[in-house]
Amino acid sequence: MNYLEKDIERGLVGMVKRHGGMALKWVCPGWAGVPDRIVLLPCGLIIFVELKRPRGGEVAKLQLWWKNKLESLGFQHCIVRNQRDLADLELVILSHGL
Repeated sequence: MNYLEKDIERGLVGMVKRHGGMALKWVCPGWAGVPDRIVLLPCGLIIFVELKRPRGGEVAKLQLWWKNKLESLGFQHCIVRNQRDLADLELVILSHGL
């Protein structure tokens, strides 16, 4: 199946809800390049998620800057392009007992 970014995003939102959390769309005026979603999970787990289309979705330099900045502050950040990336993210969530 040919997935679009919106399909991956829908899968992310559903998966996070199944684990009792929220995947909030992040719109931050004046701060370009922020990740697409902030995932908030029980026990205070926060994961920033950048969504990309499965084929050809390039990560911009500014998006990489945000990834590095957020990780340097101790936050988790992941880039989700496909179902495998979603499954890997779910493993991270499960590793926290959710």
